[in-house]
Amino acid sequence: MRTDSSPGTLPAREHLPATAAGTPVLDVVVPVYNEERDLRRCVLRLREHLARTFPYAFRVTIADNASTDGTPLIAAELAAHYPDVTNVRLERKGRGRALRTVWSASDAPVLAYMDVDLSTDLNALLPLVAPLISGHSDLAIGSRLSRTSRVVRGPKREFISRAYNLILRGSLQARFSDAQCGFKAIRREVAQVLLPLVEDTGWFFDTEMLVLAERAGLRIHEVPVDWVDDPDSTVHIVRTATDDLKGVWRVGRALTTGSLPLDRLARPFGDDPRDREITDVPKGLARQLVGFCVVGGLSTLFYLLLYSGFRQFGGSQAANALALLLSALANTAANRRLTFGVRGRGGAVRHQAQGLVVFAIGLALTSGSLAALDAATTNPGHTTEIAVLVVANLAATVLRFLLFRAWVFPDRRDPAPDLIPTALYAEPTTISTGDPR
Repeated sequence: MRTDSSPGTLPAREHLPATAAGTPVLDVVVPVYNEERDLRRCVLRLREHLARTFPYAFRVTIADNASTDGTPLIAAELAAHYPDVTNVRLERKGRGRALRTVWSASDAPVLAYMDVDLSTDLNALLPLVAPLISGHSDLAIGSRLSRTSRVVRGPKREFISRAYNLILRGSLQARFSDAQCGFKAIRREVAQVLLPLVEDTGWFFDTEMLVLAERAGLRIHEVPVDWVDDPDSTVHIVRTATDDLKGVWRVGRALTTGSLPLDRLARPFGDDPRDREITDVPKGLARQLVGFCVVGGLSTLFYLLLYSGFRQFGGSQAANALALLLSALANTAANRRLTFGVRGRGGAVRHQAQGLVVFAIGLALTSGSLAALDAATTNPGHTTEIAVLVVANLAATVLRFLLFRAWVFPDRRDPAPDLIPTALYAEPTTISTGDPR
């Protein structure tokens, strides 16, 4: 998993300004491999649709993935005949590699791609890129699984698509509905920061990009599409599915260990200049409360089991102190990762030390409750002790959440440059992506 350094925090989203004639606002990439039969028809139809419906200047880029048939010649002819068509040749296969290469070099502020078979209805293209042009969203995807989408495809592909998206929801907590529809767009400044973090160069590229963007808090816009399956598709379903599952495991492990600097993809709050002065925007109080309650419930159960076990070998005070200490360590670690989203090992020792201070406050509350119970009753029963401890722990839990949120895990963001360096677009005839090793 790549951990390349990124340029810095993204600037606030803004509506793209009107540009001079000829300067492309949209660059649509069409990755191809041995598509001599469909390439000319696809490009001409796409050009005609954009010229008729798209209000800005555009470019169509053919990204040839080391084709061995007549595809390179057709691509070169189209690029020579139409000024708004360019041709990029790569010497290695891989849709992700093609998109990374072209998107990283393009000067267009909005970057998109679609499959050469044009399975997706082109009427969805303008709704796809409009939220990116307006500054409302960072990425946009076509969805074949929306309720209002109209899809024609066989039961095998339908089952595989839905099963794959269920896997993403269950394993990576993905909220977008369709990861693999070949119809996506991204703002250039987002791509320049996000793409260095995406490792895959094949079909999993889309999924990895979307998962990382979503985890970083970027806004993903979904467009219902009409989609007709291409029965002559050359995609190898079994091999692609296997590679995708490997990618899910790799990305899930990286997210769990916190090895990705996703905080560098953060957006400022709002696009009003006054809003940009707000440096500490709360991160979903409701979500944190839910996470804290789940962790707290499990920690309380863990604590009560420990207390009941230690009580068999010692007094109530000693059993309470030891059980609370062990459960507090586990509680701080779980809240650090699950509730407040702190990843990696940085600051872990300090967080545990602060958590122990919070633990001491909880110990004072629970120990004081037990002392009050012993003073009020000569020989309290075990059930009474448990009831008193539950009430005391509820009070300690409220205080623990407030201290965790305000002191142990505050929402702090390091200042970063407002501008992202951009790369100038070059129009190469051949790009070699061979491994220099």
